[in-house]
Amino acid sequence: MEYQTISQTGSLAFEKNKVLRNTYMMLALTMVPTVIGAFVGLSINFSFMALHPVMAPLLMFGAMLAMLFGVTALRNSVWGVVMLLGFTFVAGVFLGPILQHALHLRNGAQLVGMAAGGTGLIFFSLAAFATVTKKDFSFMGKFLFIGLILLLIASFANLFFAIPALSLTISAVAILLFSAYILYDISQIVNGGETNYVMATLALYLDIYNIFVNLLNILMALTGERD
Repeated sequence: MEYQTISQTGSLAFEKNKVLRNTYMMLALTMVPTVIGAFVGLSINFSFMALHPVMAPLLMFGAMLAMLFGVTALRNSVWGVVMLLGFTFVAGVFLGPILQHALHLRNGAQLVGMAAGGTGLIFFSLAAFATVTKKDFSFMGKFLFIGLILLLIASFANLFFAIPALSLTISAVAILLFSAYILYDISQIVNGGETNYVMATLALYLDIYNIFVNLLNILMALTGERD
């Protein structure tokens, strides 16, 4: 009986490590279509967003949401991986407007690099902490979900009001929220709450994506050098 218990414990630990390893590998892979998509987005004319400042972001959000449902529905098959990579490509394309805005600044390329470096530092630090300590952050789930809903409502409201100070506040809160989500999502994998590496990758990808976008938004507002 004792041997069986030890064997089961070892098997569970192996499965958790396997999910975590596969998640990190897939997460690294998603960066390829994201970068390709970003280069495509840089070549697209997003002038329609200026003409439709409310509808355009909502349509982009709706497109990404539809693809998220697709990834979720196909998560247990190889098509889930294909759909995930397709989603990350589209997400890269939708970086086009903010990257175009950034690169029109004199120090735009530097700001993009700083945002990417800062995002990487945040992710690796928090991921290492959650993995090494194996602390269970599942208790944060409800609070984070409520925070996410409030963040979406505030972001939607700011589409109409377009208040710069509110935009910066939203970005700062978003960075804190999605940083906390990294702890939560890694904890879910480490402690066996998430066993599907496609969904685990998707969750972490969204954390990284949102931290990058909002960090770049803050850097542009505070340190952007305009001609």
